[in-house]
Amino acid sequence: MKQSPVEQKLSRLVPDLNQRLRQDVARPKRGRVRRVVGVVVHATVDEVRLGEICNLVDPKTGRSVRAEVVGLENEQAILLPLADLTGLSSLTEVVPTGAALQVGVGPGLLGRVIDAFGKPLDGGPEEMPGVERNYSVHADPPSPFARALVSDPMQLGIRALDGLLTCARGQRVGVLGEPGVGKSLLLSDIVRGTDADVAVVALVGERGREVREFVERQRAAGGMARTVVIAATSDRPAIERLNAAYVATTIAEYFRDQGKHVLLALDNVTRFARAQREIGLASGEPPTRRGFPSSLFAALPRLLERSGPGEKGTITGLYSVLIEGDGTLDPVAEELQALLDGHVFLSSELAQRNHFPAIDVLRSRSRLMDTVVPAQHRADAGRIRELLARYAEVELLLRVGEYEKGHDAVADEAVARIDRINDFLRQETASHETISAAQKRMREILDEKA
Repeated sequence: MKQSPVEQKLSRLVPDLNQRLRQDVARPKRGRVRRVVGVVVHATVDEVRLGEICNLVDPKTGRSVRAEVVGLENEQAILLPLADLTGLSSLTEVVPTGAALQVGVGPGLLGRVIDAFGKPLDGGPEEMPGVERNYSVHADPPSPFARALVSDPMQLGIRALDGLLTCARGQRVGVLGEPGVGKSLLLSDIVRGTDADVAVVALVGERGREVREFVERQRAAGGMARTVVIAATSDRPAIERLNAAYVATTIAEYFRDQGKHVLLALDNVTRFARAQREIGLASGEPPTRRGFPSSLFAALPRLLERSGPGEKGTITGLYSVLIEGDGTLDPVAEELQALLDGHVFLSSELAQRNHFPAIDVLRSRSRLMDTVVPAQHRADAGRIRELLARYAEVELLLRVGEYEKGHDAVADEAVARIDRINDFLRQETASHETISAAQKRMREILDEKA
């Protein structure tokens, strides 16, 4: 039957309509930038999730910038760009990728310096053979019952730590101190002196000069072959400084999953917290404790719980913290002491005396030391701590010449042994010893006639 002109026109329109529908289904959903305030982008875009990566694409210039969804408000997505926004305009489109941030992992990362997105910073080849798969940067911690029990010590190569504050494989320790007391130098020495299989180092918010110095010191000591460095210097966007900590933890998780004993050093958590504060305040989150938003105190345990022992390998975490004064009014330091398995305080007074590493043994504590050291080691460490405490009680009397020998046997012993104890606690940079050597020296100090 012959079709009428109207029917013929409709039959031509139906295939065109079906084709357009198929194209619309295949085409990724797009939104539009509505507002940019500072470094925060507000956009209308459907069906995006928190943590999802979107591409900000300018239709005229073709420039594309990745951004992460960090909030949702009044039917708008709040995004933080992962690069500079220069060149984008009011016509910029937002294209969701449907995926969260991922990083390539594998043995090819060893010896390399990368940024917070896994891209090389060291001038080496862009392609890294041996980077075999992608891991999500934001992962859940292992189940408590999927973790092996802590049973073995981790050698750090620093006598004061290995002898008096012994760290366990899978332990998480905070290194706290004021600026200039040697936190970064101590972490650098530990990375060189540890017996871990792999060291993963996150330099968060550091000066560019310090990144180069750290890498050169590791290369000079032959330690870069087992080390991965993730760097996000102080000039980088807050989201990049934040992600550097997550990327480092993700890489450490990969090596732990391979059955390796990993040392994860994050320098430092304070700058991670400041980046989180910058993001939270820019997103409209109200400040709480000393200007930090509540999201920080939710983010810290999620980050820290990802380290520790796994089913096969372990991640031993060292987290440095900048503190003001004694740290009692510092919410970041206070939170970390509650979350971690130990803390090492560095003393500005000891640093002023040229006593390095400037570890305040009496304020420091390893909560897992008693689990991993033999009884004799535990007893010797306890005795030296007792002598240090008693000497601290009588030090002022000694300085003013009012101390009288013979009234307190423990105090007399402390005064007699203090020089040898201080020699034990001091250690030259790049000088390393085994745990057994530290145990032997402690026994010699206590066996020598006072």
